[in-house]
Amino acid sequence: MKAGQIGRVTVVEPNEVAAARFATGLSQAQFAHALCISRRTLQDWEQGRRQPSGAARALIRLARKHPKLIAEELAA
Repeated sequence: MKAGQIGRVTVVEPNEVAAARFATGLSQAQFAHALCISRRTLQDWEQGRRQPSGAARALIRLARKHPKLIAEELAA
């Protein structure tokens, strides 16, 4: 750093769960509520500590392809 060289840059790509939530524009709490799961479960999925089940994966894919659908469901 003192020599004017830039330090290492790490880029982290969001996983499918985080990408789906980002697409909806919802917070973790809102997205977890829309999927009827706990916020802690969502955090575990986003951080890769656990993997969603088959049914949850289907909902996440749906949320990623149609983010407005999840936001509308939450508002209803």
